[in-house]
Amino acid sequence: MKVLLVTVAGVSSRFSTSVGYQCLKCIYYTNDICESLLYKMVHQEEFDLYVIVGGFQFNDLKQTVNVIFEKFPDRILLVYNDKYNLYGSGYSLFLGLRALENIKYDELVFAEGDLYVDNESFRKVYSSVKNVITTNMKPILAEKSVAFYFDTSFKLHYIYDTNHDVFEISEPFTSIFNSAQIWKFTQPDKVLKTYKAISSLSWHGTNLVFIQAYFGDLSIDGFEIITFNQWVNCNTVMDFNSIT
Repeated sequence: MKVLLVTVAGVSSRFSTSVGYQCLKCIYYTNDICESLLYKMVHQEEFDLYVIVGGFQFNDLKQTVNVIFEKFPDRILLVYNDKYNLYGSGYSLFLGLRALENIKYDELVFAEGDLYVDNESFRKVYSSVKNVITTNMKPILAEKSVAFYFDTSFKLHYIYDTNHDVFEISEPFTSIFNSAQIWKFTQPDKVLKTYKAISSLSWHGTNLVFIQAYFGDLSIDGFEIITFNQWVNCNTVMDFNSIT
């Protein structure tokens, strides 16, 4: 069983400001729902189960999901994050993983819900038999990027500044990349073990706590790095318009 987990609970404050009204950016469109980020993401490839974690404007999300999944409603698991305005992205990931705790699956792809990616690159993630981390070819900017680097032992480390200010790396490193914020997990037992080992307080921050815990102890040959040809993190409507 292949599962796609997408988190879309955030308040989308920068996007709403750019549009001029409060809206949930993953379901925003100008002419047709097919333009929306969520529609594009869930129609990249066919999964056996789709887990979508929402919070802000949840009723609007629910109505839209019913339209998007009209042909296969039995494949959708919609999860409500009632702490979407209190905790960070880690809590949405926690709720998604908790929903999968008693479901048997073989592969899990996790994607943040404000992304546009090209189908060819996503297909490589979908088809890979290995754990996957993804990168994009944009400049690495502390004000907007999630980055990862490899230390001198070629161990993986993720860095992100919640204040969107500066990056600081306090050790020698061999290379640094801009994360495309999509990951694939091919070891369900390790997913469950990692999920259970993280303290409840740690889930209140970013989803990188889990990502780092899962990938951080893997050797470099324990995962594949896939670079997206097209990748847009839609923080504003200008970003959105660049892909439509």
